[in-house]
Amino acid sequence: MLRKSTATNALILIICAAYLAQQLLPDLQVQLFLLGLDYLQYSNEWYRLITVALTHGGLMHLGFNMYSLYILGTPIESAYGRNKFLIIFTVSLLTGSLTSVFLNTSNFASVGASGAVFGLFGAFLIVGKTIGANIREIAIIIGLNFALGFILGGVDWRAHLGGLIGGALTAQLILVRRR
Repeated sequence: MLRKSTATNALILIICAAYLAQQLLPDLQVQLFLLGLDYLQYSNEWYRLITVALTHGGLMHLGFNMYSLYILGTPIESAYGRNKFLIIFTVSLLTGSLTSVFLNTSNFASVGASGAVFGLFGAFLIVGKTIGANIREIAIIIGLNFALGFILGGVDWRAHLGGLIGGALTAQLILVRRR
């Protein structure tokens, strides 16, 4: 499945390696997951806005996020190229994390790369038109993923929303600059 060297595959490898390291060193996850705004301001640990993507709440959580990253990242990276894909991923991660930090209560904790993954959903909505994807089907998948987050509970839908918006806007800006 992960045959050629792409940024998508590299991200999957890095995130999975970080998950494995956290299984071997459980205190590591505590140093990486996202905490509330009060904590970030007090501790000055702003790196957590990025390192949250390296943490996951179990193997199933990791599996869903990595599968989604592969399914979405591969065509987006093909359409935009490696560097622009990485920009979309990073901006989505940051907008997801920032939305989570500013809209959640100050005592929350968040894990996972799903803010960035939702950003790829947003980017796919934009690039989907260009590559001939069915935008309606993509929108339905996004809606189902949001609904699943509410049904399961304990899901940081704010990070998902922030990532979705950040990814869509970044992808659109990149497309506009290309023309």
